[in-house]
Amino acid sequence: MLRIAVPNKGTLSEPASAMLHEAGYLQRKDRRELVLIDAENQVEFFYLRPRDIAVYVGSGTLDIGITGRDLLLDAGAPAEEIMQLGFGASTLRYAARPGTVTDVREFGGLRVATSFAGLVARHLAEHDVEASVVPLDGAVETAIQLGVAEVIADVVETGTTLRNAGLKIIGDPVLESEAVVIRHEGGDPANGRVQQFLRRLQGVLVARRYVMMDYDIRAELVDKAVALTPGLESPTVSSLHDRGWVAVRSMVPVRDAQRVMDELYELGARAILTTGIHAARL
Repeated sequence: MLRIAVPNKGTLSEPASAMLHEAGYLQRKDRRELVLIDAENQVEFFYLRPRDIAVYVGSGTLDIGITGRDLLLDAGAPAEEIMQLGFGASTLRYAARPGTVTDVREFGGLRVATSFAGLVARHLAEHDVEASVVPLDGAVETAIQLGVAEVIADVVETGTTLRNAGLKIIGDPVLESEAVVIRHEGGDPANGRVQQFLRRLQGVLVARRYVMMDYDIRAELVDKAVALTPGLESPTVSSLHDRGWVAVRSMVPVRDAQRVMDELYELGARAILTTGIHAARL
């Protein structure tokens, strides 16, 4: 039975469970459940603190897990990223009071407060900067005001929280993060159950990014129409009862669907329909 770690709370928890549900796996109905067995799919889910998942997977206690790239790298556990999941995007940035420091190379001798002590310590070392890392467990933006540090490293989305605290973002991002699937470092890439799990998640990602588009077009215009809807490999083209017309079916990126429909209509296509894709294997 495949043993999988899933975030039990935080910003990654609900999107991870939603993706697993779309992939055909049972998910807990009570947030207090810590373990769930999906006997039909031969999977056992363990709902753990996101920060602990890399440790459990790295120790080999669990086969794979879903966590953030930032949490994986911060843990320093012998686990590795094997798939990106497309949600939970975040950026780890440095910030300080305006007019103090402007670059990471100026941090020497300063205190840097963060919830990602391991990750930040390695980043400073990579830049040959000797600074003290102050580990905190949240509300990092108040560390400078309270005199705990001169610089902070925190997750940034819009930067509003930092600006409200009178801080300014410094330099390039420490890390661009998102939700990822991880396994034990050096794990067997040919593990059949893991590969099946990854194929299911990949199918969800494809289904979310594409719609199926159907339309009718005159036969002499089909080459121009297909240029607009090339699909992943090649679209399906079928003759219609009305001679001179064909039906075309192709996968189209969701973000392009409305524009493509407009262009097909201008070309002469009619009966243009889009339908959602619920699952896929490519």
